[in-house]
Amino acid sequence: MTSPVHARKNVLVIGASGFIGRALAHHFTKQQYKVYGIDRIPSENAPLADLQRYEQIDLPNPHLAQLLADWQPDVLIHCAGRASVPAAMKDPHADFYDGPVLTFELLEALRQNLPECAFILLSSAAVYGNPSHLPVSEDAPIQAISAYGYHKWQSEIMCAEFANVFGLHTASARIFSAYGPGLRRQVIWDICRKAITKQELILQGTGNESRDFIHVRDIASAMQIITANAPMTGEVYNLGSGREVTIKELCHIILEALDMETEPLFDGVIPPGMPRNWRSDISLLAGLGFVPSVTLEKGIRSFAQWCRAELMSI
Repeated sequence: MTSPVHARKNVLVIGASGFIGRALAHHFTKQQYKVYGIDRIPSENAPLADLQRYEQIDLPNPHLAQLLADWQPDVLIHCAGRASVPAAMKDPHADFYDGPVLTFELLEALRQNLPECAFILLSSAAVYGNPSHLPVSEDAPIQAISAYGYHKWQSEIMCAEFANVFGLHTASARIFSAYGPGLRRQVIWDICRKAITKQELILQGTGNESRDFIHVRDIASAMQIITANAPMTGEVYNLGSGREVTIKELCHIILEALDMETEPLFDGVIPPGMPRNWRSDISLLAGLGFVPSVTLEKGIRSFAQWCRAELMSI
């Protein structure tokens, strides 16, 4: 079996039509990789300009074995499945099958058909729940407080299993709060949408909750660095910016970008499964060469422009 290869140039993105999948396809194609994509989305809604080939199938699917044989990817990046804590709390059954079950099936497909292909799981900081101290490092206790967090942890365990038991090259990236143009959900979109379309900006929580936001361009860059430089022995990496921002601070950054003076109001209710405070220790990933390049202020400006254009066109 090959060791981590600097010449891994064929990339298969599972979930290629999603928010992060599109960014990965675009980034790797710009870097002269050959990129293949799989998703359940019809091809007319897929990023075909950034893909060598695209297949619309529901996974798991026995047809995947033939695609692996035809495309011969060097690395598979798994960013399919659900990405919502509230949705997972409402329907844990669906989240489990789109999470750990699908992760297992993809790993097993590689083990049986293309064991030299590396596997990168896009996991989540939700595995940490409410950390006992910040910044949180990869060796912090796992104390998920949502079905989504537990399912991501179970998926990570499977990656470690297939690395340690079967010798596959695997790694997991625990993404903190991803954002960027194209994302029509979660807190940044929620603030922008309400500020633009409503007279009052009323948000959940107290405003003192905090997050570590990472732009999707930096996520794509990190995936390339892991692909090229990580040992892939089942290890995990935090993927954030290392900067903690409260939701109150975030509101002011967004409102300034929108050139609005609305005063945010908070209802004091923290939904089940939602952590209170996050800040990542990214020293492990930095050791591979990762440096976040998009500041929150710069990223919010571009997101606010995109969001305004989207909402004004409706």
